[in-house]
Amino acid sequence: SMAVVITLAWTYTVHMAGHMPLSEATVSMPIVQPWTWTGGLTAFLMWSVMMVGMMVPSASPMILVFSNVNRQKRKSDMPYVSTSVFLVGYIIVWTGFSAVATVFNWALHTDALLSGMVAESTVALLGGGLLLAAGVFQWTPWKNACLKQCRTPMGFVMTEWRDGNSGALLMGLKHGTFCLGCCWLLMALLFVLGVMNLVWIAALAVLVLVEKVVPQGAWISRISGFGLVAWGCLVLAQIIQ
Repeated sequence: SMAVVITLAWTYTVHMAGHMPLSEATVSMPIVQPWTWTGGLTAFLMWSVMMVGMMVPSASPMILVFSNVNRQKRKSDMPYVSTSVFLVGYIIVWTGFSAVATVFNWALHTDALLSGMVAESTVALLGGGLLLAAGVFQWTPWKNACLKQCRTPMGFVMTEWRDGNSGALLMGLKHGTFCLGCCWLLMALLFVLGVMNLVWIAALAVLVLVEKVVPQGAWISRISGFGLVAWGCLVLAQIIQ
C-alpha cells in the first residue's frame, strides 16, 4: 500500500513538472503570470503530493515497525488499530507544511522575489540565506533531537504507543512533527533549487532517506551541512562581486 501511495505521488509530481512552464519550475527564471485562487489551490495540491512522494519513503521504517507491533498486539486481543490511520496522521503534518509553503510561495511571487524583474542581488540574498540557514541547522541540537526520534522506530513506537485508531492518529501526528522538525529547512531549499526541479526534488528525498536509515546517517547530515554552508557563501559572494 505504501508503494502504491509513493508511486502515485511521484507520478503526479513528474506529471506536474512536465506540464509546468520552465519559468515556473525554476526559481531563477521570471514568473510573468499573476496567481489566482485556482492557481493557489493547484500549488497547494502540488506541494502536498510532492511532500508525500518525498517524505513517506523516509517514514517507511517507522510505518513498518508500527505495523509489526500492531499485528503482535492484535494477536494478544488488543484493540484494533489501523496502520493507515498512523500514515494519515503523518501526512496531515506535511500537508500543513504544504499550506505554509504555498502561502510563502505566493508571497514571494507577489513581491517579485521569484521573478526576473528584481535585482539579482535580492535573489542571491534569499537563496544564499536559505542555504546558510539550512546548513547551520544540520548541526543544531534541534535537528539532532528530531533526527534521533526518526532513526529509532522501535523506541518511538514502544514509548509513544496509544491504543485505538485515535491513538494511531496521535502517534502519526507526533512522528510527523518530529520529521517536520528534522527536515523543514531542507524542504524550504526547493525555493532556491527549483520548486518543481525533479533532480533536486529527488536529491533532497534521497538525503532525507539516508539521514534516517543509513547507520552513519547523522554524520551524513552534518557533512551535508558543511556543503550547504559553503554553497550559501558562494551564492552570497555574488552580491559582493
